[in-house]
Amino acid sequence: MPIRPIALALTALALTGLPARAQDRGTLDPKPLPPLANPDDPTTPAKALFGRATTPASLPPQAIGSYARGCVAGAEALPVDGPTWQVMRLSRNRNWGHPALVAFLERIAAKAPTRAGWPGLLVGDMSQPRGGPMLTGHASHQLGLDADIWLTPMPDRRLSRAEREEMSATNVVRPDRRDIDPAVWQSEHGRLIRMVAEQSEVARIFVNPAIKLALCREAGADRRWLTKVRPMYGHNYHFHIRLECPSGDHACKDQEPPPAGDGCGAELDYWFSDAVLHPKPGPAGKPKPPMTMAALPEACRAVLKSK
Repeated sequence: MPIRPIALALTALALTGLPARAQDRGTLDPKPLPPLANPDDPTTPAKALFGRATTPASLPPQAIGSYARGCVAGAEALPVDGPTWQVMRLSRNRNWGHPALVAFLERIAAKAPTRAGWPGLLVGDMSQPRGGPMLTGHASHQLGLDADIWLTPMPDRRLSRAEREEMSATNVVRPDRRDIDPAVWQSEHGRLIRMVAEQSEVARIFVNPAIKLALCREAGADRRWLTKVRPMYGHNYHFHIRLECPSGDHACKDQEPPPAGDGCGAELDYWFSDAVLHPKPGPAGKPKPPMTMAALPEACRAVLKSK
């Protein structure tokens, strides 16, 4: 029986507010979130509102706002099973995106076996049905233009529901975080990331700094694609694809282009400094208040209220 998308789970992660990482387990027994007592209260966190939307807004497709302050209308679900992809952590209900993202993932998944020697994609978090802030993890992923791809090759069989919720993604970084683990990293990892970075729609790919270091070593003479590959904390179990705003989506705000060059010099060295790898604990600061609807574009209210 095919696995179908299911409503967003009220998991222990949602209750604790801990980040939802690629390797964190999902649940086989998802339960809907309880209704909010006063959803129109202006102090209600936007994540509590968007996290309860289990279906997309029936509006024309449009990415609205910026990657960390926005929403998406007319989102589509990436089918949980495809010829060269499988969706993971179904209980999160985060396999939604702008139609441009869904079409892009299907296209690169089809290219992966021949272009990168990669059998297929295990797709992690994309966006919620209406985008917006998430209850757990991810400051971005709000426009329906971001997707996490596991660094685990798709097996030659359909994973069970339990496996999709419980198996861990592959960590390709050494414990000291200074380089990739040569016993785990494969040349196919690099070919896959390069293939994706070379696509014109891609704005950025976020990887662990150790992965960027490996890509810099293996790139060869043509290094133009490395500009898009940006080091970022975490990302040792997956890489993060970010697409540019689709043509015609005038309410969508692109990031500034990444700095010129391959990013393999002093910029990358910074990530391996002691200050980054072993930061000194500072004084506990006051937690930032959660984002409310006032911080999002006005059009996101219509997306949230749409049937």
